[in-house]
Amino acid sequence: MVPRYTRPEMAAIWAPENRFRIWFEIEALAAEGMARMGAIPEEAARNIREKGNAKVAHITQADLDRIDEIERETRHDIIAFLTWLAEGIGPDSRFVHQGMTSSDVLDTCLAVQMTQAADLLLKDIDAVMAALKTRALEHKNTLTIGRSHGIHAEPTTFGIKLAGHYAEFARNRDRLVHARAEIATVAISGAVGTFAHLDPEVEEYVALRLGLTAETVSTQVIPRDRHAAFFCTLGVIASGVERLATEVRHLQRSEVREAEEFFHAGQKGSSAMPHKRNPVLSENLTGLARIVRAAVVPALENVTLWHERDISHSSVERVIGPDTTLALDFALMRLAGMMERLVIYPDRMLANLESLGGVVHSGEVLLALTRSGISREDAYRIVQACAMETWTKLGTPEGRSFRQNLEADQEVSKRVPAAVLDAAMDPAIHLRSVDRIFERVFGRA
Repeated sequence: MVPRYTRPEMAAIWAPENRFRIWFEIEALAAEGMARMGAIPEEAARNIREKGNAKVAHITQADLDRIDEIERETRHDIIAFLTWLAEGIGPDSRFVHQGMTSSDVLDTCLAVQMTQAADLLLKDIDAVMAALKTRALEHKNTLTIGRSHGIHAEPTTFGIKLAGHYAEFARNRDRLVHARAEIATVAISGAVGTFAHLDPEVEEYVALRLGLTAETVSTQVIPRDRHAAFFCTLGVIASGVERLATEVRHLQRSEVREAEEFFHAGQKGSSAMPHKRNPVLSENLTGLARIVRAAVVPALENVTLWHERDISHSSVERVIGPDTTLALDFALMRLAGMMERLVIYPDRMLANLESLGGVVHSGEVLLALTRSGISREDAYRIVQACAMETWTKLGTPEGRSFRQNLEADQEVSKRVPAAVLDAAMDPAIHLRSVDRIFERVFGRA
């Protein structure tokens, strides 16, 4: 990802310094596990740990350049690293990587990095949920129009809108917790995963010390269905980001103006039109969501490898691992900030709700007519005719409100008292279950 969309905390996870430190930790733990079993001298394991720590604790640019220099000759990243490491460890370096294969280090390291990334993303989701909860409670009873197909439907509240997004992010948080657990696996099983040259207890020791679990069956690589599930989860979370961002974009449209992104002092919306206040943050979030979702298909295709392994997955993961987590990390924190400072216009919401002359109450009026003894078919015909009369002539000299058209209908005026119409067209009926909905989402207060 470009620096514009990169936060330092996530960038540090994918930085080469962190990768090499994880590689060393895997090698050092494996050596300690072998020493515990008597496969290598304990003193060698201690030297590997102490001298290796001194070398990787403060990796400099010169060290990175040296590793790159070796790799240009060897054309192998793990061998380049091990050669550089041996320069600091000395003779005991012959006990490093014993019985292991490169994928043991690469796949285990990727698992560590992905769990680190997941932990940061979980904190990001928590920030989004906190912002949504605060604003939902603030506007729990703020009436607004609900829309289906982009068209006015029935009243709802802005709090219910936000509570729905909160519930989605709560589900996404659970999904990410499960995806993290699935990817948090270690493979220290050697060539084709048979443990021919080291004991499975070494793998279990490394897994325990890293806070991960041992892969059930590795075939030299950790099966990529785990990774696919992880990236699919990120894609679902990104879609949740885009759904909320799209809602804000629609609400900020000039014809709607029910909510808008905070406009900073000195901010400019257009180089040509000084009046512009554009939904740039939510549009940006829409674009970043596309980046994250774009990784899903390649991750699914990575599941199919030749026999025990090939490296067709490797180049894909070197790109989508950093790019998707960096993009989603940035997007989630931008979303949290945007929702914290979202400007909301309750008066505009109420004006829009009533802007169609009351036709948005047609559903409850339909029920009122059926309760009065009119058949549902006749009631629907009457209500629709009155609503369409208002809809098509709204704003014209001959236009009448929905209520006026209903009262002009002889069957309605004969059967339905004014008080019943008053109740049917009272927006308060749409607040009846708000507390129940909020209890389902946020629990009891």
